[in-house]
Amino acid sequence: MNPSKKMTFPILVGGEEVCDERTLLTKVESGLLMSGADAVRFIVIHCSATRCDRDYPVEQLLHDHKARGFRTIGYHFYIRRSGSVTRHRKLLEVGAHIRGLNRCSIGVCYEGGLDASGIPADTRTPEQKARLEELLWKLHKVFPKALIVGHRDLPGVEKACPCFPCDEYRNLFH
Repeated sequence: MNPSKKMTFPILVGGEEVCDERTLLTKVESGLLMSGADAVRFIVIHCSATRCDRDYPVEQLLHDHKARGFRTIGYHFYIRRSGSVTRHRKLLEVGAHIRGLNRCSIGVCYEGGLDASGIPADTRTPEQKARLEELLWKLHKVFPKALIVGHRDLPGVEKACPCFPCDEYRNLFH
């Protein structure tokens, strides 16, 4: 997506049409809420840490997160290799994706992050790259002060996730 294009509503987020920013921020089905849009300090990019030659469908992601004790998927958004985006938490709903920072962050995860041998690698498909940039653009419009970071860029994280440097997004919209 060309960042110079003006973002207009309605937008599709996870297959759901959202008519305005207020609806995007206030419509919450369940779970705990963050204190408001200004509370969002980070947009955190994750990978599913799964091999690029194997599917990791939403159903398996849900099963794995529930096995870890989560009520549902911990990320707000999940981007499949095909580029399809699914939404799992409302924007001001507290996530479960970065210990200690869930009340001030939005979690975005892409399917993959490991090469066919299981080694951390940037496995994003062109479709994933396009959807990730588009989603980050939309999130930036709603949370303009939030920093776009990789999971590994946060204090205390000793993982390769998201298996690529997120520097390319940090200044993309500023």
